[in-house]
Amino acid sequence: MFAIAYRMTGRVSDAEDIVQEAFLRYHRAHRGGEDSAAGAIESPKAYLSAVTTRLCIDQLRSARSRRETYPGEWLPEPLLTDPAAPDPAGLAEQADSLSMAFLLLLERLSPVERAIFLLHDVFGYGYTEVAAIVGRSEVNCRQQAARARRRVAEERPRFETSRRKREELADRFLRAVADGEMAELVSMLAADAVVYGDAGRTRPSWPRPIIGRDNVSRLLIGLGSQIRELGVSIRRAEINGQPGALIQDADGNLTNVFVLDIAGGQVVAVRSVINPAKLQHLGPLADVPALQRKLRAIREQG
Repeated sequence: MFAIAYRMTGRVSDAEDIVQEAFLRYHRAHRGGEDSAAGAIESPKAYLSAVTTRLCIDQLRSARSRRETYPGEWLPEPLLTDPAAPDPAGLAEQADSLSMAFLLLLERLSPVERAIFLLHDVFGYGYTEVAAIVGRSEVNCRQQAARARRRVAEERPRFETSRRKREELADRFLRAVADGEMAELVSMLAADAVVYGDAGRTRPSWPRPIIGRDNVSRLLIGLGSQIRELGVSIRRAEINGQPGALIQDADGNLTNVFVLDIAGGQVVAVRSVINPAKLQHLGPLADVPALQRKLRAIREQG
């Protein structure tokens, strides 16, 4: 249920609320309460999947206007994943569907298209089941799935297939950022590398993408300098199934999250989430304005 809800909404908090509401509705129905289908629940899994998906569709419809007025770049809420977990071939599609790049691609689909595509192509539901869940005919679901599949295929993100190579490059890349090694950093960036930053209404912010190897390397070298001056640490982590890092202050409080897209032996994108509203589920948060004041004081004294 959470796997469906998170991929549908891109928000951990919304996914958790939707899962809780779906369970409440199931228990009411199971007790013969307000749900007219009470007593007719032959498969709890099918019932819960259906309720979860419908709640997600409603949530996405109400969230569209908020997304359109969101300040700067919008990124999904980062989700910590386990790099040690088994990744059998049958789950590879689900693992890729967690990436921020893939979730952003799904944003271009309508809520119903997204539900049909995810349920059938990612989670393996049959069209008969999907039709019952979304309240459309099986023929309509097949048509919408085909359209969504074509749109996704045109821009589907490509990642380094070898986890070992991906992790090794991420380690070198983040070490180069922390140490201020410009030449090393540049050698690992794709020519059209891009940095996206989601700060919401907080500062510092990057309201527009930073594009190109030179611009990205200068930005990251500047961030590395700040990291060293403030005694901030870069803790490697797997985020949304991709290499990433938690950036923490001296007390271990989180300032922001980096996620790296790696393909063809190079870093093609860096996504940074600093909006505190999207980081609360990951642990205690740092006082970023206080860190900015501390940095100004350090530089004034220097």
